[in-house]
Amino acid sequence: MQSHPFTADVPLVTVIGGGIVGLATAMTLKERRPELTVALLESESELAQHQTGHNSGVIHSGIYYRPGSDKALLCRRGKAMMEGFCRSNSVPWDRCGKVVVATRESELPMLERIAERANENGVEFSRIGTDRLRELEPQAAGVAALEVPETGIVDYAVVARAMAERFRDQGGVIRTGFRVTQIHSEDKGLHLRDGGGNAWITRTAINCAGLHSDAVFRQAKHGVMANVADKLADAPECRIIPFRGEYYELVQSRWSLVRNLIYPVPDPNFPFLGVHFTRMIGGGVECGPNAVLALARHGYRWRDVSLSDLGEMMRFPGAYRLMKRHWRMGIAEMHRSISKAAFVAALQRLLPAVRSQDLMHARAGVRAQAVDAGGNLIDDFLFASTPAFTHVLNAPSPAATASLAIAERVVDQHQARWGSLWL
Repeated sequence: MQSHPFTADVPLVTVIGGGIVGLATAMTLKERRPELTVALLESESELAQHQTGHNSGVIHSGIYYRPGSDKALLCRRGKAMMEGFCRSNSVPWDRCGKVVVATRESELPMLERIAERANENGVEFSRIGTDRLRELEPQAAGVAALEVPETGIVDYAVVARAMAERFRDQGGVIRTGFRVTQIHSEDKGLHLRDGGGNAWITRTAINCAGLHSDAVFRQAKHGVMANVADKLADAPECRIIPFRGEYYELVQSRWSLVRNLIYPVPDPNFPFLGVHFTRMIGGGVECGPNAVLALARHGYRWRDVSLSDLGEMMRFPGAYRLMKRHWRMGIAEMHRSISKAAFVAALQRLLPAVRSQDLMHARAGVRAQAVDAGGNLIDDFLFASTPAFTHVLNAPSPAATASLAIAERVVDQHQARWGSLWL
């Protein structure tokens, strides 16, 4: 059995999860408390292998989110912080702007609702008609639109590597290949174990495990709360339900169809933004994604099936209630996944000139979406605490944009609750 090189007497905070939220959190904590030993554990052999590495690369403006929500507040602050981080660390990015397009008259009330949210959230935008829309995106079809010049693009995997470099330069420790499968308290510390019997000892921990955040939360509750008098757990019963988003790319000869970003008016009953067109910072244009239920937490393809993940999902009452509530939407998304023609038809609502031969298969990503026991998709970011732990339980889009602001929030909460354990 192996353990890390620090003794249990050394004040130590361990961040679980090497995606952009975990890296931002570890880096922020180390910058605030340089004297503190801070470590990060990642289950994969490399950092940023899942949501961060399969991200659309949009620096969101915060236009969609409910005013006063964590998503709205942290996206706005995080956007400015992300732009500053990219400038300071020579990470390529571009504030290219986007349009949110109503393709039919029936979408105009929802477009106006988005405009009202933009006003309340302090987002720069303009209501535009068809003439201005054609100037910005000559191939886009719509009856009205919102122009959002604040929106940008970046490669979040590059951002994550820059965060990891800064964290290491500050003396932070990163260990890869360590998937936390057991947690228990012992000798005033937390003992984390992986499936191979390796151990990691820490005074406190921060759970940024993304697709596995609910599993780490349950391990912390069962392994630590059973051993302490404090029964703190302020989060609703929820599970991560993985949704796969599949993308196409425009072939290079058709990149000119899209100048920057073209988005539809989103369905207010579903927390996904619909298929859209996104210019990428490294070149090219992505088209998508759809949103289908993944058959594994790492279910990037239909053939990626985990019986244990499926069994856990099906034992959760919220999964049944979610499927019952959104079965029509689910069937439509599956149809677009299986049928390229159906996917193309959805894209043609925004861009009539696009044809099937213009598209080639691209990557897929899996979104970690928390669902409560009532089958409700948890819309906002969700944070919780258990003894010696702070948990990030729901951090879907715009979490990459907001990652540095999320890190501030998490570090504040962790220091306020568990800082005495480091002294």
